[in-house]
Amino acid sequence: MSRGMQSNGAGPRRPGDKEDICPVCKSTRYLNPEMRFLVNPECYHKMCESCVDRIFSQGPAACPIAGCARTLRKQRFRQQTFEDLKIEREVDIRRRVATAFNCQESDFETLLAYNNYLEDMEVATFNLLQGIDVDATERKLAAFAAQNASSISANTAKATETRTAQNAHTAAQKEQARLNRAGATRADLASMAERDEAHREAIDAVAHAKDEPGQKVVLLKKSTARRTAAEKARDKQRQQQQQQQLQHPSDNTDHEIYKIQGLKPIVHPPPEKAYDPFGGMAHTPVYYTLQAHYEHPWLDRARTDPAIVAGGYDLKEYYQRTMLAAFAGLGCFIDEEMGEKEKERGEGNDKMVATEGAAMAAAAAGTDRAARSDVL
Repeated sequence: MSRGMQSNGAGPRRPGDKEDICPVCKSTRYLNPEMRFLVNPECYHKMCESCVDRIFSQGPAACPIAGCARTLRKQRFRQQTFEDLKIEREVDIRRRVATAFNCQESDFETLLAYNNYLEDMEVATFNLLQGIDVDATERKLAAFAAQNASSISANTAKATETRTAQNAHTAAQKEQARLNRAGATRADLASMAERDEAHREAIDAVAHAKDEPGQKVVLLKKSTARRTAAEKARDKQRQQQQQQQLQHPSDNTDHEIYKIQGLKPIVHPPPEKAYDPFGGMAHTPVYYTLQAHYEHPWLDRARTDPAIVAGGYDLKEYYQRTMLAAFAGLGCFIDEEMGEKEKERGEGNDKMVATEGAAMAAAAAGTDRAARSDVL
């Protein structure tokens, strides 16, 4: 039963298992419980710290694992973070690619451009993870980092500032919470002390009273009023401290947390114009000026006739319609329009005659060629 559990990985690991053996010196944790394993991100081969010191202390050397010819350096060895080395390698690759592709969605003009940028980043990551066109991907990554060095450094600095500001804000919130707890504890202790004092005063008043119940009641009321006033003063002081503690961190961090810098200038769409039912066409009269009042006997009667004004009819509409009908034809010049039409019709006839002449000439040339071919 225990053997089956251990073989399936469910049981605890025993000293001397395969995972606890150094592949270089074959040392085990059973013989050396303090042994630490290190990995190098060049090849991710695990070996003990003693082998790293012994092989790489004199300088760069080849990996001692059989079949691996990569050159390793001692300063790049580090402890393994994840138990699975595949996950360790993927996290390192994604971190390295994200260092170059560190733009945010706010840095792009459209969502499509940002999605294309993310797709390029994922393609480069996938190629490096799966070993597909590694050299070409590395060259592309290096060229991208060289071309966008300024923006990459700016985004890195911005991310560092944002992270620092967030850490400072979090620390300020924790400190404020600690102060609130300490203030609440002090308030509870003071309240308990006041209750004890009020209790002692009540006992003393009862002991020294001379059968005057009114005096005892007055003493209790004074103690309660004194305690209530002290609690209000403490609450007001605690609220002022909280406001001061919250104002100082926000003054230094809010403008840094929400500070946005883009790689490209964002072009905002122009504001929408007011709706024009005439589609931009000018409808202001040109040949006349519409007045608000016209003198005429019929118009004077119409202004006071209930049959006309009872339904809400406005004589200004009549003014506008009448003036428009009177001046409607002043902008039309029939002679000029007919002259332009005749001119267009003449040009069309000339073109038609030229086309017919070219067709007749082509037909005659074809007939001559046919006759000559018959003679031959």
